[in-house]
Amino acid sequence: MPLINSLADHLDDIRAWRHEIHAHPELQYEVHRTAALVAEKLNEFGLDEVVTGIGRTGVVGVIRGKGQDSGKTIGLRADMDALPIQEVRDLPHKSQIDGSMHACGHDGHTAMLLGAARHLAENRDFDGTVVVIFQPAEEGGAGGKAMVDDGLMERFGIQEIYGMHNVPGLPVGAFATKVGPIMAAADLLEITVEGKGAHAAMPDNGVDSVVVAAALVGALQSIVSRNVDPLDQAVVSITQIHAGDAFNVIPQVAELAGTVRTFQPKTRDLVERRIEEICAGVAATYGASITAKYHRNYPATINHPAETDFAVSVAADIVGEGSVNPNMDGTMGGEDFSFMLLERPGNFIFVGNGDTAGLHHPEYDFNDEVIPYGCSYWISLIERAMPLTA
Repeated sequence: MPLINSLADHLDDIRAWRHEIHAHPELQYEVHRTAALVAEKLNEFGLDEVVTGIGRTGVVGVIRGKGQDSGKTIGLRADMDALPIQEVRDLPHKSQIDGSMHACGHDGHTAMLLGAARHLAENRDFDGTVVVIFQPAEEGGAGGKAMVDDGLMERFGIQEIYGMHNVPGLPVGAFATKVGPIMAAADLLEITVEGKGAHAAMPDNGVDSVVVAAALVGALQSIVSRNVDPLDQAVVSITQIHAGDAFNVIPQVAELAGTVRTFQPKTRDLVERRIEEICAGVAATYGASITAKYHRNYPATINHPAETDFAVSVAADIVGEGSVNPNMDGTMGGEDFSFMLLERPGNFIFVGNGDTAGLHHPEYDFNDEVIPYGCSYWISLIERAMPLTA
């Protein structure tokens, strides 16, 4: 099945929805305007059910096919939230909200799933039920978990779940995915070092929290290089250090923060344990007190084998096998679609955004040329997974 030809009549509308969402970015769970637009469009399309407020501000739509003999229900998910980044490009649809922009393409994800929902509702050429899921707070707020905790899977009878994300650098019209861990667990680390304040000219009278913090940063880097299996992957990054207010005072307290990324649960456990051990060891060495708080945030995004093989075949039918990479390298970025894949079998696939600025970059913009590929993928997946019988 190539690109869906009938989408050509709707591409202007889908682009307009995307630009409207891009111009009015909203953060985390505060996606009230976007959710209202999504619900309005789904009702216009004549969906059988449109439910708001799932996972606080999520929107769910239900489309029943012409046939219902299969008994299958498949969920398709898009994310709606933006990022706290100042947009720098002067686009016609540039963000109208200072300090916020769609720097990850969630505007495109939402618009493409809306376009697919419109086609599926108008034609209903499938045997079963499709549930379209528009999720808030992917960017650090765990909106996927909030929707799951709100009974998403049980309430709508979802049996399989699929997600999609654009990726700059991959050509438009190309797809990539893999079986197993495709995105890393993303955890948060907060460390407080308490020494003993003193005059900077008399360091012997204190315990320098800055020196302790510097030693700690170096020691933590040994976890990946010396404790993690070289054939495994992990990242420990300290991204913030705050200490002191004056040039002539040794500060009593230094605060550090960072992120940990892992693919395997056993590696996640190892890194957390070693952080605690290293903090205790450095504290004893320097005579300081160190408190580490390890927050398990998003688990690894792990694709299921059968559903991933199916997703690859759907993409290949649209763009050809040569434009689908079924064995891509995993990425250390995090994704809260992971919570949905813990509940139901499914797949997370990447679609090429072309030669654009990277995700989370102030010059990024979702590439509208991707729209027919993303919409066709969603439609084809449903029609192939739940075919109408004669």
